[in-house]
Amino acid sequence: MNARTEPSEAEQSATARPPLVRELLLVVGLFLVYKFGRQLVTGHTTEAYRNAGRVWDWERTLHLPGEGSVQSLLLHGDTLAHLANTYYATVHFPATVAFLVWLYLKRPAHYVWARRVLALLTGAALVLHLVFPLAPPRMLAAAGLIDTAKVYGPSVYGPPQTDTLSNQFAAMPSLHFGWALMVAIGLIVATRSRWRWLWLLHPLVTLVVIVGTANHYWMDAIVAAALLGIALAVVHLPHRTATTAGRAQEKLAPAESEENVLVGAGR
Repeated sequence: MNARTEPSEAEQSATARPPLVRELLLVVGLFLVYKFGRQLVTGHTTEAYRNAGRVWDWERTLHLPGEGSVQSLLLHGDTLAHLANTYYATVHFPATVAFLVWLYLKRPAHYVWARRVLALLTGAALVLHLVFPLAPPRMLAAAGLIDTAKVYGPSVYGPPQTDTLSNQFAAMPSLHFGWALMVAIGLIVATRSRWRWLWLLHPLVTLVVIVGTANHYWMDAIVAAALLGIALAVVHLPHRTATTAGRAQEKLAPAESEENVLVGAGR
């Protein structure tokens, strides 16, 4: 394929990129469905506390480390606890949006794949929120943890009784961790840098933050990772992207040239 007939990388990307308005409506619609769907669990306070006791007992049966061991690391100084609360409050959603925007602009085929995985993960999380309301460990007396956001700030939650913007009894699974892990996996898959594995620091830091601030149990992250694994198994990776296609053609070019030389020599 010569320069006149071979499509440029920009042309291939434009061809694969979904319509922007449709994607904005789809992503915003999915977010609103999830946001309002979580409110259906509001009022199941007794069940949420009962489930919290069950999760706490399950973790002890499985000999998982206590969430308090992580929180104690954050309580060595006010600054560290404040940073953890800030990370919890400000990084989760903007990082996921930035991830999708970058994929949409630079890796359209991977964007479609990642958006489908995130939609499936979020939908599964909503179902679990509905059938298994769960109070976070900061509300469980048996855990012996403090609400670091309330003590050190900043806090994204108000009193559970009057908080109409969020459902604080939807701790399992942790989408903070599930989305962070997907962001890391998506960037590792869609890029070729030798440093791309450092993206795993994002879910690792997120895990420390959500547990240390007493917003989630270990089990919340484990279930989120399991649901993400199922979503990744269901939604297959794109077989061919603009980037990989361009590299494949570059590798084939010498072989095609060599074949032409051999044919000419035979004549």
